[in-house]
Amino acid sequence: MKKLFLLDGMALIYRAHFALSKNPRFTSGGLNTSAVMGFTNTLLDVLRKEKPTHMAVVFDTDAPTERHTEFEAYKAHREAMPEDLSKALPYVIKVVLGFNIPVITADGYEADDIIGTLAKKAELQGYKVYCMTPDKDFAQLVSDNIFIYKPARMGNDMEILGVKEVLAKWEVERVEQVIDILGLWGDSVDNIPGIPGVGEKTAKTLIKQYGSVENIIANSHELKGKLKENVETYAQQGLLSKKLATINLDAPVELDEAGLEICAPSKDLLEPLFAELEFRTLGKRVFGDEYSITEMRAASVQTDLFGNPVNAGYTSLTVDIQDIKEPETPVEAKNINNTPHEYYLADTFEKRAELIALLKQQKDICFDTETTGTDANHCELVGLSFAIKPGEAWYVPVPHNEQEAKIVVSEFKPVLEDESISKSGQNVKFDIMILKWYDVEVKGCLFDTMLAHYVLDPDTRHNMDILAENYLGYTPVSITSLIGPKGKNQGNMRDVEIEKIKDYAAEDADITLQLKQVFEPKLKQAEAEKLINEIEHPLIYVLADMECVGVKIDENALKEFSKELTGDLAKLEAVVYEKAGVRFNISSPKQLGEVLFEKLQLDPKAKKTKTGQYQTGEDVLLSLSVKSDIVRDILDFRQLLKLKSTYVDALPQMINPKTGRVHTSYNQAVAATGRLSSQNPNLQNIPIRTDKGREVRRAFIPRDYEHTLISADYSQIELRIIAEISKDENMMQAFLNNIDIHTATAANVYGVSVDQVDSTQRRNAKAVNFGIIYGQSAFGLSQNLGIPRKEAAEIIEQYFIQFPGIKKYMADTMNFARENGYVNTLMGRRRYLRDINSANATVRGFAERNAINAPIQGSAADMIKIAMINIHRELKAQKLAGQMTMQVHDELVFDVPTGEVEAVKPIIMEHMKNAIKTEVPIIVEIGTGTNWLEAH
Repeated sequence: MKKLFLLDGMALIYRAHFALSKNPRFTSGGLNTSAVMGFTNTLLDVLRKEKPTHMAVVFDTDAPTERHTEFEAYKAHREAMPEDLSKALPYVIKVVLGFNIPVITADGYEADDIIGTLAKKAELQGYKVYCMTPDKDFAQLVSDNIFIYKPARMGNDMEILGVKEVLAKWEVERVEQVIDILGLWGDSVDNIPGIPGVGEKTAKTLIKQYGSVENIIANSHELKGKLKENVETYAQQGLLSKKLATINLDAPVELDEAGLEICAPSKDLLEPLFAELEFRTLGKRVFGDEYSITEMRAASVQTDLFGNPVNAGYTSLTVDIQDIKEPETPVEAKNINNTPHEYYLADTFEKRAELIALLKQQKDICFDTETTGTDANHCELVGLSFAIKPGEAWYVPVPHNEQEAKIVVSEFKPVLEDESISKSGQNVKFDIMILKWYDVEVKGCLFDTMLAHYVLDPDTRHNMDILAENYLGYTPVSITSLIGPKGKNQGNMRDVEIEKIKDYAAEDADITLQLKQVFEPKLKQAEAEKLINEIEHPLIYVLADMECVGVKIDENALKEFSKELTGDLAKLEAVVYEKAGVRFNISSPKQLGEVLFEKLQLDPKAKKTKTGQYQTGEDVLLSLSVKSDIVRDILDFRQLLKLKSTYVDALPQMINPKTGRVHTSYNQAVAATGRLSSQNPNLQNIPIRTDKGREVRRAFIPRDYEHTLISADYSQIELRIIAEISKDENMMQAFLNNIDIHTATAANVYGVSVDQVDSTQRRNAKAVNFGIIYGQSAFGLSQNLGIPRKEAAEIIEQYFIQFPGIKKYMADTMNFARENGYVNTLMGRRRYLRDINSANATVRGFAERNAINAPIQGSAADMIKIAMINIHRELKAQKLAGQMTMQVHDELVFDVPTGEVEAVKPIIMEHMKNAIKTEVPIIVEIGTGTNWLEAH
C-alpha cells in the first residue's frame, strides 16, 4: 500500500515549541532546541510506527496569498513568532532534509493549499494520504482515502480522523460542510470574521437545517431576532469567510512520487547536526549507542542545503540562517584514548601512604567515590579517586569485606576530615554520605561542580558527562560500557576489572577538577560567589546529615490507615455502581469510558484514543464533574486510591533495612527558583488539603518514646517577602501591626474597617494576595473565585490603588528584567529570563510572570536554606542531640530528645526569624507532638 504523510510543518513546530515551554531544552550555548527536539521525536515516531512509503513536510512562506489580497485583515492579528522558535526553524529544516524528506513551499500559497492539492492528486494515484496537523481546517479534505493524523499530545494518544469521525465531530452530513461551519463561525486565530453572534453550536445547528451558508442567507427570513439581523447584515462577510476558510486545491505543485519516497537518512548531515544541537539521546536512538556528540561537535551541517534542494521539483524553504555557524573542518573529539593523562592505581598500603602524604600537602583536592549503587544509604563503597591537577589522578580500590574496607578508608581520614583542605566533587553530597557509613566525616570548604553549574544556568542539565562535553569538549568513559545498560540485568562496579575501574574513576576526579577550574571564574563573573559559598555549598553538609538520619515511620499506623482507605474505597465503589446501574472496574479507563459515555451518555462529543477507547484523564473528568455527581465520586475514588498506593502502602516499602527508617533524597539542583525538592519519597507532594491526605503525616514519628517531633513553619513568608521587597507602606504596616494580612487587604480593597471584613471579602483578598505573586489576571481571578470578570478586574484595580508599592515593584522588576535579562533574589540568586523582550505576547507573558515571582519564591528558598545552615551549625556547636530530619516547603521538622525541646525551640526560632535581616517581621510557628500531624 502506498502511504503518503504530508506534515504541516509550522503547526507541528509551534506545537513542539509550546509543549516544552514550561521545561524548555537549551544547548550549552543557549539555543532553545525545544521545537527541533519535539519535531524530530514526532517525525521519528511517525516513521517507525506508521511506516509511510512517502512523505513531505510543507511550510508557508512570507509571500502574500490570494486570501490577503481579498481580505487585508487576514491573519493580521497573529502574534509574532517567538524569537527562540525563529532561531530554531533553520535547524528543523536541516533535520527534515537530513532525513532525505523534501521540504515543499510555494509563494502565494499556504501550507494548507499545498497539502490539499497534493493529497487530492495522491488519492487519484491510489495513495492513502495522512495530513499530519493539529489544525481543524483540514477536516474539509477528508475522504475515503485522505485522513487527518493528529499527533499525540498532553499524554493523549495520536488520533486519526476519517469521514465517519469528521461527520460525527462536526455534526454534518457531508465533509465539505465543514467549510460552511468555518465560514459562519469564523476563526479568531486567522482573523476570519464569520458572522457576528454565530458560534460553533449555532453554526452546526444552522448547517444541519439549511445545509450551506448560501442557503442560510437565502432563507434568512425564517430566522428570528438578532440572528436574523446579523445574517442579513453580514451576509457578504459570511460568504467571504467561507471562501477564506476554503483550502485551495490548485496550488502549483506536482506529485513527484520518486521525490517523496522514503529513503535512509543521511548520517553525514544528521550526525554533526545532532552534535551541534546536543541531541545525545536522539543521536543514540537514530545511530545507535556508540553515537557521541563530541566526535561531531566541530562539524556543521550547513553545506548547500538551503541553496540546492535535495529533491528536484520542490522548492526549498528560505530561512534566516545568520545565527548558524559556518562549517568547520571536523576535529577528533577528546576522550581517554586520545588525551594525555596519568592515572595511577594505589592498591597497596605503601602506594596509599605515598598518595596520602601528597594529598596532605594540598590546600584543595578533588575526590569521588565508586559504589555498587546510587542509593547512598543502601550501597557499598568500591573505591575512591583523587585529583589535584588536570590530567593526573589516583584510584584507590576498597575491599569487599566491610571491616577491611573501613580500615583502608580510615587511612584517608587525616585528609578527608582536615578542615583546612578544601574538597571538590560532582554531586559531592552523595560521596559525603557514602563515607559516613565508613566512619569518615568529610570536613572543609566544598565546591560542587553540579551546584556551580546549577547556579550559573539553573534551567539546563548538570550531569557530569554533559558538562564535560559542553565545557571541555571531552567525552568521559560511559558507565554503561562498564556495567551495561540500565535495567534489571545491569551489573555493578564490583564486577568490573580493576584497570577499567581505575581509568573510569580517576577520569571522574580529573574531569571534575577541570570543570571546577572552568566554573570558578564564571561564578565570579556572574556575581554568584557569595550565593554558592555561603548558601549552596554549606547546605550540602546539612542535607547529607538529614538524609543519613532519615525519619521513622509508624508501619502499624499506615497498615490501619490502609485498611480504613480500603473500606472507604469499597463504599465509594458501591455508590458509583448504584449510580451507574452496573458493576465495572473503575480503575479501567476502557470500562469507565464505556459507562460514562455510552451507558450514561455524559458527553456525546467524548474523545477517543487511537485504540478506540474513550479518554478518561483527570482533565476530562474535572470538566464533567460539574454535570454529574457520579464523576465527582469517581474523582474522589481516584484520589483515595492514589493516596493509598503512592504513600500509605508505598512508605513501608521505602524503609531502609539497615536503619529501619525512611531516607528521602533532597535535590538542590532541580528547581530554577532555588527551592529544594525531594524524592523517594517526595515529601513536598504529601497532600495536606484534605483530611485523609493530612493523615499520612500521622505516620511520621520520633525515633523512640524519649524523643519528640518539633515542626517549625514560616507564616505567609512569600507575602512578607513581597512586602519587604516592594516596601509598600500599607502591606508593611499590616505585618508590623500583626494584623491578618488577608483581612487587612480586604479592608483596604473594600474600603471598610478591619472588624467589618466578612468571610467572602477575606477569601477574595487572599486569592488576590497570592494571585498577584503569580501574575494572575482578572480572568484567572474570576475563574478562581467564581465571580464575574468585571468584578475581578475591579478588585485587582482597587488592590493596586491601595497597595501602590506592589504595582511599583512589579513595574520596576519588569524593567530591570528587560534591561538585564534576569531578576535577583534578596541574596543575589539570578533567574534568567531569555524571553522577557519577546515580541510574542504569550511567551513574553510567561517570562514576565516569572520575573515577578522568582525574586519572591527564590528569596523564600534562600531564607529557609540559610536558616537550615545556621540551625545545623548551632545544634552541633552546643552538642545537642536533636536533629533536623525534614524540609517541606516553608517548614522544618526536627527529631529531638524530649529533654532538649526547650533548648532547641529558641535556636530554631532565632535562626529562622533572622536568616535574612528584614524590616517586615518574620513569624515562625512552632509545634511539638508525637507525630508530624500533631506537631504541625
